[in-house]
Amino acid sequence: MSSLLIWLTRLFPLWAIVFSLLAWYQPELFRSYNNWIVPLLSLVMFGMGLTLHLSDFSYVLRMPRLVLAGIGLQYTVMPITAVAIAMLLGLDPVLTAGMVLVGASPGGTASNVVCYLARGNVALSITLTAVSTLLAVFLTPLLTLELVATSIHVPALDMLLSIMYMVIVPVSLGIAFNHLLDNVLAPVRHVFPLVSVAAIVFIIAIIVSVNTNNLLQLGPVLFAAVVLHNATGLLMGYFITRMLGYSPTECRTLAIEVGMQNSGLAVALAAKYFAASAALPGAIFSIWHNLSGSLLAGYWSKLPKKSQESIDIESKSV
Repeated sequence: MSSLLIWLTRLFPLWAIVFSLLAWYQPELFRSYNNWIVPLLSLVMFGMGLTLHLSDFSYVLRMPRLVLAGIGLQYTVMPITAVAIAMLLGLDPVLTAGMVLVGASPGGTASNVVCYLARGNVALSITLTAVSTLLAVFLTPLLTLELVATSIHVPALDMLLSIMYMVIVPVSLGIAFNHLLDNVLAPVRHVFPLVSVAAIVFIIAIIVSVNTNNLLQLGPVLFAAVVLHNATGLLMGYFITRMLGYSPTECRTLAIEVGMQNSGLAVALAAKYFAASAALPGAIFSIWHNLSGSLLAGYWSKLPKKSQESIDIESKSV
């Protein structure tokens, strides 16, 4: 049964595409659930908390320079790149705000799984996701305010409070439940990832259903913007980390953490504080980054293990 759930969870990109198409052709099935976006995201964040332990933050003390590099790349490369791509493609202020929200969001909940499949440093990945999520309370609204406030009103304080309610509270509750009820939750813990996937897929379907007209006009341009954004994060995350002297294992991990965002948070904030169309970059990103991450993980996982180990040893000796 658990293997079936894992298989269904790994098909997340397929479910996202299928339900996006269903929402495109039958928008009335999902349009009335627009007010479900925030509760569904909170459910995803609670599920994330259930996978974390307080010990997951220990990497900050053991390798602070590496964690700082990851967080620094996360909150500089992606938001700045979002603005540059939006300007390059001539996106309007609302869509630019949506792009920046994606870039200024913390690491995605799927990044830890992709990191595992890519033979990266899973402990580091979990730490970066957890730390970037906590920092998002302040950095997401602050970066959005700094980067797009000249062209559109940004309710930064309201966004900060929303992130507290939608992210920090459910994540903290999840960690508390995981700590206090570890033995009780053990038999059903394998169900949580699939529940999170179902919630994200439903959020994407809702956003598509209320944006069918916008997608007709902007679909190709937005898809190009999202692909460029994600690719830049993956590439710069890898090569800047390599330039800092870290091994390919750490480089893979930071590439995944930088390139894969919590687009569900971006969607919820965009829909709540800007406009329905502002949530489109996040919805498309949610589908695409899982596809690109899975493909990249597949490539990295097939590299010869012996040669990879020798590269890691050589890099650590530099």
